[in-house]
Amino acid sequence: MKLPPIHMDHLDVKIPFGVLTLNILYVKFGYFNDSIQEHAHSNKSYELHFIPHGQGTLVANGTKFPLSSNSLFMTGPEIVHEQITNPEDPMAEYCICFEVIGGSSPIGSQSSSEQDEAQMAELILRTPFWLGQDHQQLLPLFEQLAYETENQFIGYHSIVTGIIEQIIIKLVRNYTNNQPSLQLAKQKTLDDNRLVIIEHCFLYEYATITIQALADKLGLSARQTERTLKERYGKTFTHKRQLARMSAAAYLLTTTSLTISQIAERTGFATLEHFSQNFKKHYARTPRSYRKQI
Repeated sequence: MKLPPIHMDHLDVKIPFGVLTLNILYVKFGYFNDSIQEHAHSNKSYELHFIPHGQGTLVANGTKFPLSSNSLFMTGPEIVHEQITNPEDPMAEYCICFEVIGGSSPIGSQSSSEQDEAQMAELILRTPFWLGQDHQQLLPLFEQLAYETENQFIGYHSIVTGIIEQIIIKLVRNYTNNQPSLQLAKQKTLDDNRLVIIEHCFLYEYATITIQALADKLGLSARQTERTLKERYGKTFTHKRQLARMSAAAYLLTTTSLTISQIAERTGFATLEHFSQNFKKHYARTPRSYRKQI
């Protein structure tokens, strides 16, 4: 099983995490052909270790723990640890070392929108050592991280930062065995919900929608609905419905075998003549000519 390498000790990555900032010191990947001698980190540093395959032993503060494929562990401040590999089945390891900047504050002092991150920050600070099996599918994230750091396509710094943040969040989820969040998911505003309704109406109900029907769906008056459409789209209701109908008609002409009369009816026109006049005015050609040319 060949895994992509990561050597990321040069990139400046800082991740806001509740009341903390995680300063990423390095991200590395390697095979343990030799054991790693006993060592500890600084009093603000944490090191996440993920073993995608191989076997070995972790000695942490004098206690031995077996390591195997999919083992995940955290070593934080004052955790003296040693990693002993099995020469017959050497361990591979992805490792993220980060320094914690800032301190903790009681979760109750946070607003509801901040409680989730505050909860995770507290768990990181309170967990200088943790060992278990990964149940959050970290390997694909590390593989994606390796791909981004190797290729460095446009925007890779932002993507790398986002991937590392996901890895840290999934570490905490492993700590808590998917404990429910304290934070209520943010809900769309009333204006956002109305915008979704408008989009759906013109996309799917262009044949039958009326200004009053749309106003009823939005909980507005017809005049308020017209004003909303003008503000959001720069168009009147009639103009926007016409655009939706013409777009649908062009699609049906070029992708179906429906007759022009059937398309006129399906797009909301009372007569074939009215449909043809509107279509020619919009596309500068008749429906029959449009279908033939396309």
